[in-house]
Amino acid sequence: MTSSIKTHQNGYQNVKTTQILPVDSSKTFKNVSPINGHASFPDDWDFELDEETADGQNLRKTAAWLKHSDVPVAFPTETVYGLGADATRSEAVKGIYKAKQRPADNPLIVHVCSLNQLRQLLLPLTDLKSGPNGTAHDLIPDIYKSLIQKFWPGPLTILLPNPDGSRLAPEVTAGLPTFGARMPNNLLAMALIKQAGVPLAAPSANASTRPSPTAAEHVYDDLNGRIDMILDGGPCDVGVESTVVDGLSDPPCILRPGGISIDQLRLCPGWENVIIGYKDTSEKGSAPKAPGMKYRHYSPRAKVILYDAGQPRPNLMEVMERFRVGKSIGCILTKNWEPLCQYTEVGAGKSKDGTKVVEPMNHGVPSPSNSGFGRLMQSTSVHASRTAHRSPVQLDDGVEAADVWEISLRGGADSIARGLFAALRELDKQGVHIILVEGIDEHEGARAAAIMNRLRKAAEMEIR
Repeated sequence: MTSSIKTHQNGYQNVKTTQILPVDSSKTFKNVSPINGHASFPDDWDFELDEETADGQNLRKTAAWLKHSDVPVAFPTETVYGLGADATRSEAVKGIYKAKQRPADNPLIVHVCSLNQLRQLLLPLTDLKSGPNGTAHDLIPDIYKSLIQKFWPGPLTILLPNPDGSRLAPEVTAGLPTFGARMPNNLLAMALIKQAGVPLAAPSANASTRPSPTAAEHVYDDLNGRIDMILDGGPCDVGVESTVVDGLSDPPCILRPGGISIDQLRLCPGWENVIIGYKDTSEKGSAPKAPGMKYRHYSPRAKVILYDAGQPRPNLMEVMERFRVGKSIGCILTKNWEPLCQYTEVGAGKSKDGTKVVEPMNHGVPSPSNSGFGRLMQSTSVHASRTAHRSPVQLDDGVEAADVWEISLRGGADSIARGLFAALRELDKQGVHIILVEGIDEHEGARAAAIMNRLRKAAEMEIR
């Protein structure tokens, strides 16, 4: 398979044209079925592509590319879009670092499509033998069994021991004795991994330090010309990255907050005393055990100022004087700040939090449950429909006016998480000089801690 590429002076391979391949999961599969294990969480699964549709053809084309190319592919997950490459080939994994301009000591998460595939990664390369599934016994540590049953497929990454003679390319672990793995709750992502026949190393599909992409257009904005193709499966459901946990330590700890909260983890056997093992600022000076720990992340080009929950809306004249910025100001509203722009926050066909909910789809699997394999089959998508509203606002001197752009993310923590990165990107597109963000209580809802963690890493200052 060939592609017209050249090497950029900064090291990444420059693709002349980045293709966007739309894929609708309702038009991609003829059938999806579990194999072995419990019906709600099988050891493996299979599917039949609908080759008569462009959607099925696009998924097959992308999977074939992953098998042979060293240029990564962007694909949707339930959290954010991932930038995937064959996790077992060094040159393919190096392509991720080149395209993102990502520091080489920042490890990657491995995405798997089944427990069988994960078990193969825990065996030394020289010991892929015996047992009904190619293993003599289950090498998945017991501490993770309850989490896997409850939260997989889903936004949870577990830290695992990397065996001697590992199948994984060394660039995946960045020299660490462990690797992070997760099973995404997105049917297109799972089918892509299954069709490619290899686990995928995949960080978020953005340029390093930029806000994570929750739609294909965000990937295109950052990586156009650096990668060959983007599999466009629509907006992401969760909107923030996965929670990363380390169950190999005692007590177990959270290395990165994400789609699963500490309270949810504490309901699982063995995780009652899980602790927080991360900081909300960049942790420089040590090798990161998980992505998102060491370096500045999630930052738009504009200066971000975060106001803690309960802080009043700031005076615009004081903001411009204090931070020495121009008169184009972006604002993200979450709870109590009154809008300065005139607009209707809830439109026809939307829920109270301003989002449009798409009904679940059933891909030939009867009566899907709300856990494990059944949850994956529902393929529920929640489409963010946030808009930046512009209004000139008179300043205190009575002469000058500020150009204010506002985005309202009012609603619960899940709704805010879903729209946060898109809001930061949208205000950047409008060319604002500074973005004022109304923070939330980090104990409010499952994803509140992840929201505040991302905002603190993006912000130049936090107003308490």
